Amino acid sequence: MTVIVLENVPPRLRGRLAVWMLEIRAGVYVGSLSAKVREIIWGNIEGNTGDGNAVMVWKATNEQGFSFRTLGENRRVPKDFDGLTLVSFLPQEEVE
Repeated sequence: MTVIVLENVPPRLRGRLAVWMLEIRAGVYVGSLSAKVREIIWGNIEGNTGDGNAVMVWKATNEQGFSFRTLGENRRVPKDFDGLTLVSFLPQEEVE
């Protein structure tokens, strides 16, 4: 299972993702994708996010059971902590 959440992205990107995945809420997409298709979709997200942001989460064979990527400006920043990926929050003034 793969989940993608988009915020403030152009409508054409949302439409493109709807071809591959089910949009269960505005900007929230779910689907069962191969690693190759997941990489192709992430490439489309990287090239078309504009000023928005995105996060993609997928099932993985690691301690957490999932992996994720982020793109764009957001207060939440992934940090590696002894092999686990945790999320750190930036102060509000650093994001604006």
